Amino acid sequence: MPKEKGRVAVAMSGGVDSSTAAALLKNDGYEVIGLTMRLWDQRLDDQGEIGRCCSPEDIRDARRVADQIGIPHYVINLRQAFEEEVVNYFVEEYLNGRTPNPCIRCNDRIKFWRLLRKAEELGARALATGHYARIELDPLKKRYVLRRGQDRNKDQSYFLFTMTQEQMARVLFPLGEKSKAEVRQQALKLGLRVARKRESQEICFIPDDNYRRFMEERKGKKFFRPGEIVNRQGKVLGFHRGLHSYTIGQRRGLGIAASHPHYVLALDTGKNQVVAGRKEELMANGLFAGGVNWISFPKLEGKMEVWVRIRYRHPGALAVISPGDDEKVRVDLKIPQEAVTPGQAAVFYQGDDVVGGGWIEKVF
Repeated sequence: MPKEKGRVAVAMSGGVDSSTAAALLKNDGYEVIGLTMRLWDQRLDDQGEIGRCCSPEDIRDARRVADQIGIPHYVINLRQAFEEEVVNYFVEEYLNGRTPNPCIRCNDRIKFWRLLRKAEELGARALATGHYARIELDPLKKRYVLRRGQDRNKDQSYFLFTMTQEQMARVLFPLGEKSKAEVRQQALKLGLRVARKRESQEICFIPDDNYRRFMEERKGKKFFRPGEIVNRQGKVLGFHRGLHSYTIGQRRGLGIAASHPHYVLALDTGKNQVVAGRKEELMANGLFAGGVNWISFPKLEGKMEVWVRIRYRHPGALAVISPGDDEKVRVDLKIPQEAVTPGQAAVFYQGDDVVGGGWIEKVF
């Protein structure tokens, strides 16, 4: 491990990854304490079942694993901060015609800020999580670098581009060199009670994955106005139920009678219109990103060739980045990409290294 051994706090979600991370650190000689965040008051979904992530069941699982491996366990109440920093952000982004990524926001504002600070208050030298990514100190650059996890199918470096040098100096990713299969096998070998627990895929505060209903419950149905679906030339093609029901690239549910499929190209909040067109119109030559954080260096001084990922499961595309106006970065794509979506993150790579990243603001 890159950090000195001593007291380490582990963010324990109740899942197999964070549980295995805690057990491995304990076996490696660290003094481990478990921290579980209470983020959201779970509601029953249509089937009367509690959502998986961050549920009371998950908190109980984390506590049981902590008891099993013999470490102290604390539940940290961060519900108010989560409501203000993540849930409200999620709603406002949709209202502004953007598609948010609450997991990145949670890492940035909750896990590696508030939870890290709580770990320090409890005397921990570092906070460890179950992320599949790697942090290493580059002796030549004299900077911490963020690298992809060895398991490319589970690599989560995309969600971590907002991390600062100060945070990376105090964070451990014990699973970064392992594959998911190896982690499962290790959990079984250690006899962890969550070794066979299934993964959570949904957003923790929307366990039924119904974004539209969640938004309407938060703001009220009257807040979301129906309007026109138009093409690039302004011709009316149909009508929408409210902009919050649509995302860039969406094909289903448009209700447009035509000889060819239509896709959502843009959301115009000023005119309350959904702009739709053919699939080839989804292609973008580039983008501007704001809220940029650089990891490999303090500041982008000129043009640089990188691979850019425009969403989590995007394989990456070759691009040239250059400084833009107002601290933004311009991204010129070598090959046009489909459904580049404002509100999502654009994360820049060179090899396995995360150069930096920002939030997509404008597409061209």
